Amino acid sequence: MSSAARRRSPLRKAGAIATTLAAIATFLLAGVVLLPGLLGLERYVITGGSMSGTFERGAVVLAQVVPVDDLAVGDIITYMPPADSGISELVTHRIESITASATGPVFRTHGDANSAADSWTFQLTAPTQARVDVAVPHVGWAFIALADKDLRMLIIGVPAALIALMSVVEVTRVLSEPRNATAQPGPVPVAG
Repeated sequence: MSSAARRRSPLRKAGAIATTLAAIATFLLAGVVLLPGLLGLERYVITGGSMSGTFERGAVVLAQVVPVDDLAVGDIITYMPPADSGISELVTHRIESITASATGPVFRTHGDANSAADSWTFQLTAPTQARVDVAVPHVGWAFIALADKDLRMLIIGVPAALIALMSVVEVTRVLSEPRNATAQPGPVPVAG
């Protein structure tokens, strides 16, 4: 083995390990993205701390869509608060009370880490609602990171640049190898 081949060997091994790890990470991320949908679940990433103690920021919660009439006090739901609440993002909180009204049930929720119930009440307009069944800790950090434009560019750009660099190095290596111009193809064996 030439000294050049020995010098490239650790780099090639590192590249193979990095490629394998990237493939595994991609496979796991694809599973987290696709599997809930295949199982009929909705996926939400927890970005706040209002449910701390039950699940933490960075968790992914999986929710089953159920009829609104099946919801009960104690269930955890993900919903859009009323417009006058001042909150414009989805909230995942526990149902604290359900009050009957002429127009349907009125809900009040409470974040487990909050000292008081949410200041608003609301009605669900759809006949079904996502009810949280399970939380998977830490998996949501990948989604939170990808939501940041600069970090997303880094996460995608650095591997893409490395792949491009490795391609240029390999093409340069192949083009710089001496060619044996006098080599002639040998006789082709004939079966017979």
